[in-house]
Amino acid sequence: MSVEFIGMIGAKDSDSAAPGPAVDPEFTLRFARVHEEAGFDRVLIGHSSSSPDGAQLAAYVAARTERLGLLLAHRPGAVFPTMAARTFATLDHLSAGRLAVHVISGGNDAEQRRDGDYLNKDDRYARTDEFLEVVKRAWSEPEGFGHEGRFYRFDDFRSEVRPLQQPRVPLYFGGSSAAALRVGGRHADVFALWGEPLAETAEQIAAVRAAARAAGRTEPPGISVSFRPVLGRTEEEAWRRAHGVLDAIRSRGTAGSFFDRGRPPLPLGPSARPENTGSQRLLAAAAKGELHDRALWTAPAAATGAAGNSTALVGTPETVAQALLDYVDIGVTTFLLRGYEPVRDAAEFGRTLLPMVREEAARRARTAMSAGAAGATG
Repeated sequence: MSVEFIGMIGAKDSDSAAPGPAVDPEFTLRFARVHEEAGFDRVLIGHSSSSPDGAQLAAYVAARTERLGLLLAHRPGAVFPTMAARTFATLDHLSAGRLAVHVISGGNDAEQRRDGDYLNKDDRYARTDEFLEVVKRAWSEPEGFGHEGRFYRFDDFRSEVRPLQQPRVPLYFGGSSAAALRVGGRHADVFALWGEPLAETAEQIAAVRAAARAAGRTEPPGISVSFRPVLGRTEEEAWRRAHGVLDAIRSRGTAGSFFDRGRPPLPLGPSARPENTGSQRLLAAAAKGELHDRALWTAPAAATGAAGNSTALVGTPETVAQALLDYVDIGVTTFLLRGYEPVRDAAEFGRTLLPMVREEAARRARTAMSAGAAGATG
């Protein structure tokens, strides 16, 4: 089986201590090309209420890379679904069919309100469900159509542009709540989870598949899991680096997530009670212990209040590759990997981690095919 790897890029160098412009085109392009050269399949372009516009960043990167796929984060609510459908379809053509869309309903009320969205969490997921219904129909409807729903209403919509990819642009979807499972189980091509221990991840995968079956699907979504690997030439070096990362997080007094940009530091530690279920699950795992399974380290999640994807896999490339393969064994198809030194780490992952995982996954697939063929003829 093939394993998909996704990185994450931004519009400025978040590692630099020196202040810089909110949009640094030269850095953005270098960041994207590092991922392309490292062999990542896609890069996520995130979304927050203060970040630069992701669709424009995606178009800029698409025009200056050759192979790299783009995963554009989008929050329903800020743009009508008919406009979003045309935007995504246009980007799909401009990128020569390299676009995917990561749909996020939003897990923090204060963050949503910064963009004027005052719906509660359950209503946001209900709106996302309707939004995706409209977008998918806009991509496929040959004639004009109207819609009257709870959140959107329009008449005689017609679009000249449809996705280059067929049947449509791939949809990724994130969340861990019951509402997220229901909506993502219905619509997602890939369902994104944060990096929990193996047992809890297996439970989440089973819940996603059950939601897909309940929605009448015969093929379940792929499963993505996010980690922040910390590598070293030896186990000791990896752990020294990991504890240095933790010290830096604590000394900054900020969670260091994508969503912290442009606002005062978030509260850290056990007193920080996140609203979203995914972060609550990470904190629950951290409360059980810092180390899980082969290499999963939850201390960064505990230190940040689980702001964003905040669990690490720590060890040599060989150790972390085997840890990722443990997740492949329970049904994970995609990994979103983001280092704490993003540019340096992306290059390092490409030299060591990605080839190791791909080679072993391919070897296992060949072995399974051989065993299946032998069984069929035996």
